[in-house]
Amino acid sequence: MAVAALPQAQADPAMQPKTDLAAATSSTAPAPQNFSRVVYDTYILGPGDIVFIELLDIPELSGTFSIGPDGTIYLPRLRALYVEGLSIEELRYFLTQQFKPYVKDPQIYINPVSYRSVRVYVGGEIIRPGYYILSGEQLMTGQPPVGQQASSSSIERSQFAGRPTFSRSRASQQQPGAVNNLSSGNSNSSNRWPTLFDALQAAEGVTPFSNLSDVQVVRQQPLGSGGGRIRANVDFLQLITSGDESVNIRLFDGDVITVSRSPQVMRDQLLAASRTNLSADVVNVFVSGRVKEPGAHSLPQGASLNQAIASAGGAKLLRGKVEFLRFSPDGETDRRLFSFDAGAKSGNYANPVLMSGDVVRVNDSLLSASVEVFNELTGPFVGIYSVYSLFR
Repeated sequence: MAVAALPQAQADPAMQPKTDLAAATSSTAPAPQNFSRVVYDTYILGPGDIVFIELLDIPELSGTFSIGPDGTIYLPRLRALYVEGLSIEELRYFLTQQFKPYVKDPQIYINPVSYRSVRVYVGGEIIRPGYYILSGEQLMTGQPPVGQQASSSSIERSQFAGRPTFSRSRASQQQPGAVNNLSSGNSNSSNRWPTLFDALQAAEGVTPFSNLSDVQVVRQQPLGSGGGRIRANVDFLQLITSGDESVNIRLFDGDVITVSRSPQVMRDQLLAASRTNLSADVVNVFVSGRVKEPGAHSLPQGASLNQAIASAGGAKLLRGKVEFLRFSPDGETDRRLFSFDAGAKSGNYANPVLMSGDVVRVNDSLLSASVEVFNELTGPFVGIYSVYSLFR
């Protein structure tokens, strides 16, 4: 999994510090000699987070505080402070500087109490792209509830433990084939963090053209680390095929996940994914025309067009060419017309791997169409003759 920093020119402007925080970040950021210790998977504070802030031996200035929708936190003596975009450690530096006019040598310890829900965007070659809110707003075990304080002995004076490593290495420093450590472990068993698997599952899984060996995750950096975003390329297929949990990275609020598209059908990958709960167990297609049982049919993931025709009772003896229709989310239509070949290899042009919503129609042959027209023309006369015979 290669991880790289986005060039400064390509950094998202929305991720840059706000003007009213620009001056504050000069004092909130760790000293230059401490930047080497900054971890680039650091949790970034935002609206909805709740933290416990303790000033050692000053209980009247300590307590549990939440970050409001505008990104500010309201503290005794300091009033409203804009803290959105800071990490826990950066917030500690910031508050240390802010309390210095009121407290001699302030010693501040911060511990998260509750985390906001994780909102991510899943795009690319996925069944249902879009924004998804994943579970993340849970209370930390052993932390004081909102509105209560705790003694210094009950508060762990450090950043929260068990966070995964989201390494950042510049492209010039990466070696070919090098793999950076992105783990998803969490020592706190009571708080299950949403992972990459959860996001792909929420987006209803993969398509036949999804390339799980090339999944990109873009993540925001803390303001003290320069802001902007970092990018990681994840070989998520390793989780499906070999159970490698290290690629199932933990997700943060604001992450953007993009699944690349393969020019060819990834049938083996689709079958491997169908054996997990990543995607739906079945695909729903519609089969019509010269088949014995036309209508909607549910087929297992990875099923082909010939299997759909077989599930509809098979094609009738008098039949024409097979018509295949697929409507893409981007507005394009994949329409194919070919002769039915019961021995066609799965995944080729005449026997495509199916997706939910595909339409398969076995058209009439010239003879069957002629018989149908003849029946339509003679039907009324047969009916009239039958009624006439009845009255006779």
